[in-house]
Amino acid sequence: EEVNEVEECGPLPIQNLEQVGISASDVKKLNEAGYYTVESVAYTPRKQLLTIKGFSDTKVDKVLHEAAKLVPMGFTTASDYHAKRLELTCITTGSTELDKLLGGRGIETGSITELFGEFRTGKSQICHTLAVTCQLDEASGGAAGKCLYIDTEGTFRPERLVEIAERYGLDANEVLDNVAYARAFNSDHQTALLSQASMLMTESRFSMLIVDSATALYRTDYSGRGELSARQMHLARFLRTLLRLADEFGIAVVITNQVVAQVDGGMATFVADPKKPIGGNIIAHASTTRLSLRKGRGETRVCKIYDSPCLPEAEAVFAITGQGIADAKD
Repeated sequence: EEVNEVEECGPLPIQNLEQVGISASDVKKLNEAGYYTVESVAYTPRKQLLTIKGFSDTKVDKVLHEAAKLVPMGFTTASDYHAKRLELTCITTGSTELDKLLGGRGIETGSITELFGEFRTGKSQICHTLAVTCQLDEASGGAAGKCLYIDTEGTFRPERLVEIAERYGLDANEVLDNVAYARAFNSDHQTALLSQASMLMTESRFSMLIVDSATALYRTDYSGRGELSARQMHLARFLRTLLRLADEFGIAVVITNQVVAQVDGGMATFVADPKKPIGGNIIAHASTTRLSLRKGRGETRVCKIYDSPCLPEAEAVFAITGQGIADAKD
């Protein structure tokens, strides 16, 4: 008899640990602590697992040992990794020029893409368009998955999704049902929502997580230089969790960021664009691809690759239309 081995896609449910000798009560404790997959346990530092009630040193060592057996965490050849990267799904932005700038296919899954710019540069409009395009099938430039949308500024508008859905010939009600929306009210709540997001992702297939904006609440929750260190540590933990979700579930993470005007000394007058993204080096190192947005003429906007491990510095012009992001008309 031929045995058809079906390779499971996506992360392993935390219940799989029961098959390798971890007791059901310990698995339940992990689940209650916000660990819903074997990967989430394997990627977590040992000292963090020790904070779970009833978990001793030996128990944590055993759990990590068993989790490491199920999740490949060792070395692999560059050719294997290259083959894996070739299979990555990309999500269209709605503009072919912008997709070309991003390597030809759009926003990459499994990594963090940061959009920053002044107000009215199209950050939220790109987010709204991506919330719809991620639901398209792969042949149409999507990833056939749902979208999680964390809104910190109160700028999410479902009616925009309806307009964009019409452009792609999708059922508007279905598109809205496939977007899980949450409004974050403070920086702690923003981080707590990621634990809920992790639970939702284990229940059904999501392909996109949007945080608009990742830094707005930090600007008001922490003030002055005295709280700068605490703010950056909190922000670093939030971004680390985002990166873990991207690794664990293979989703595309898109965050927006605000800018600050540089007013330190006379040098600002000689700099062409004296505005820089906030969050400092913490957010700069956490984001895989950083895109800078600025206003163009009329409805057009200009996107520039600010930082990327594989894309050259270049620019693309796109337009904000009634049906989302599209190519600029000449």
